[in-house]
Amino acid sequence: MRLVTPPHADPLAAHFTAMARNNAWSNLRLYRACLTLTDDAFAARRVSFFPSLQLTLNHLLLIDRYYFDALIDGGAGLTIFDNELPYPRAADLWDAQARSDRQLLAFCAALDGDDLRRGVRIDRGPAVGIHHESVGAVLAHLFVHQIHHRGQAHAMLSDTTAAPPQLDEFFLDGDAPLRAAELHELERLQTHTGAAEPPRP
Repeated sequence: MRLVTPPHADPLAAHFTAMARNNAWSNLRLYRACLTLTDDAFAARRVSFFPSLQLTLNHLLLIDRYYFDALIDGGAGLTIFDNELPYPRAADLWDAQARSDRQLLAFCAALDGDDLRRGVRIDRGPAVGIHHESVGAVLAHLFVHQIHHRGQAHAMLSDTTAAPPQLDEFFLDGDAPLRAAELHELERLQTHTGAAEPPRP
């Protein structure tokens, strides 16, 4: 799968679309490993900022939802964190994350340069108030956050029976023949509208 930028596309908007696609691909790889663990192993205490794979990946999803809600002016704000562990099981969490990834990719694919400069209101709570950012800044922050916590999950997998997946790749043409099956699965997941199927081994 080559990422071909249409000649009329805004280069920065196209970059964010590529980042959203790469984010979905990285999550596909990560969850392929996590779904081989038992529920107990997924929830087991480990060394990290959030002390389990379960807590780390639920946090990642909730932050995705928080910023996406701000990007679309959804109004949910901090209520997204009312339940800090909405998906205790990896299988349920994977379905929710895959849905979130599809939403983010569709949002990015519809952007143009003017959209990236649009203002975004982020509710930081009564002690801080409302922060004003741009769509482009929020997306950049969101992708950095995702990469950071996936790295923590990757390290925690080293202490399990699941081999940590390779997560340090982007979409280079030279690697495409080696990744054809995964990229085909990624395309299938992005066009699927029901519950996300478990990633294929």
